[in-house]
Amino acid sequence: MIPKKIPLRTCIACREEKPKRELLRVVKNAQGEIRLDFSGKLPGRGAYVCNSEACIKRLAKYKLLNKAFSAEVPAEVYAAVEEEFFGAK
Repeated sequence: MIPKKIPLRTCIACREEKPKRELLRVVKNAQGEIRLDFSGKLPGRGAYVCNSEACIKRLAKYKLLNKAFSAEVPAEVYAAVEEEFFGAK
């Protein structure tokens, strides 16, 4: 029996490849709305970030979502990502 392939994604903060399920996905839909995607199935352009404190801090410090989506990302989105990570700890 062939083992099931595990999809890998790259964290935009540390540039490490990790299994998709271990990463937090932020998605930009066709209307330009940017939000967290907990299911990993929302349509649109996705960017992934690790569940590590260093990556979450780097994400906001260097405004990496702006670069990933080639658009201005509101501070509320960065705050929501930080809240999700630090609130779940």
